[in-house]
Amino acid sequence: MCSILLSINPQHVDNILKGQKSYEFRKTLCKQKVDKILIYSTSPVMKVVGEAEVETVLKGEPDYIWTLTRKEAGIGKKFYDRYYEHSKLAVAFKLCNVVEYSKPKELKDYGINNAPQSFCYI
Repeated sequence: MCSILLSINPQHVDNILKGQKSYEFRKTLCKQKVDKILIYSTSPVMKVVGEAEVETVLKGEPDYIWTLTRKEAGIGKKFYDRYYEHSKLAVAFKLCNVVEYSKPKELKDYGINNAPQSFCYI
C-alpha cells in the first residue's frame, strides 16, 4: 500500500470533502501505485485535513481524460484547459471513501517540514 500527500487549494479541498469533486488532477504520474491520498489544504489552512482512497488512476491526453471525468471533475473546462495548456499527459485520481479529520493534522505529524509543490510519498 502506497500513500501520498497532495497539496490542494482550499477551494478544491472543500469541494472534495462535500462530494462535489471526485477527481484530483495532476500532470505527472506517480511511479508507485497509489492507494491512499492525504489531503493537505494549502494556505491559508496549511493542514492535513483528511484522506481519500484511490479507486482508480486515469492517464492519457488531456482531452480524453476530460471526456471521462467532466461530470465529476468539480472544476470547469476553462480551468482544466488552462491547467493542462502545455501538457501532453493528464492524470486523474478517482477519489472514494473520503474522510475529513475532526482535528486537522500538522505536516510535522508525518515527518514533513515543508508542503510539497505537488505531492510526496508517505
